[in-house]
Amino acid sequence: MSTSIAQTAVVDPRAKIGSNVRIGHFCVIGPDVTIGDNTRLEDHVVITGVTSIGEENHLFHGCVVGGHPQDTSYKNSPTRVEIGHGNTFRENCTVNRGTEKDRGVTRIGDNNFLMIGTHVAHDCTLGDRIVIANNGMLGGHVHVGNDVTLAGGVGVHHFASIGQLSFVSSMSRVLHDVPPYMIVDGQPSKPRAVNAIGLKRHDYPEEDIKVLTRAHRLLYRSRVGVEAAREELMNSGPIRPVLKHLFDSIDHSSDGRHGRGRDRRRKAA
Repeated sequence: MSTSIAQTAVVDPRAKIGSNVRIGHFCVIGPDVTIGDNTRLEDHVVITGVTSIGEENHLFHGCVVGGHPQDTSYKNSPTRVEIGHGNTFRENCTVNRGTEKDRGVTRIGDNNFLMIGTHVAHDCTLGDRIVIANNGMLGGHVHVGNDVTLAGGVGVHHFASIGQLSFVSSMSRVLHDVPPYMIVDGQPSKPRAVNAIGLKRHDYPEEDIKVLTRAHRLLYRSRVGVEAAREELMNSGPIRPVLKHLFDSIDHSSDGRHGRGRDRRRKAA
């Protein structure tokens, strides 16, 4: 099938448009944009900057991708946005390009579902199969692992990391890294339980759920301390990969600023 571009759309002739792409009314596509095959843009979508969008993505009305980062130090350098395949961006999502402060790229993986009003700030990195519900807000430099769910209205502090297969409850304020496999909730958010339902849906064995539940109890209920919990769990049976992943993530978080492992900025004097 051939590409279809509405007569009211403005597509720069230098843009690279794949096959079977549909571009709706009043869309604006800049000169440094690449759009992969079978991608669909509904009406009033703006793609600007150095932006690469893969195949089979669907961007609904009012999305803006590749705009300037909301960072006062940005100097209009050719930073970029890279988006993979099979993603859905519902109405009025915004994805800002990277800054010189980081690697200069905002990156989104494959098969993610971003609901209405989601904001992905500069230098964020999102993995695969992530669901972000309405009005999710990711600050700059946020990293989100695979198979994460952020419920409605979640706000994530810049430089925070959201661990694989975690679930963040609606309206939570995420100021620190979220450990993998956990459900977090609150203002500020704290680990409340193991994401057992998510683990089962992704075919993790019952042994993984049991050891993570025990780890949660020691770390966040009994509060025996990281080292005591590590010693007890590591010396009581086979060391399962999920347990090592959990403690590696906790160690990384403790190395950063305010519980954010990637935040290595100097503290104010």
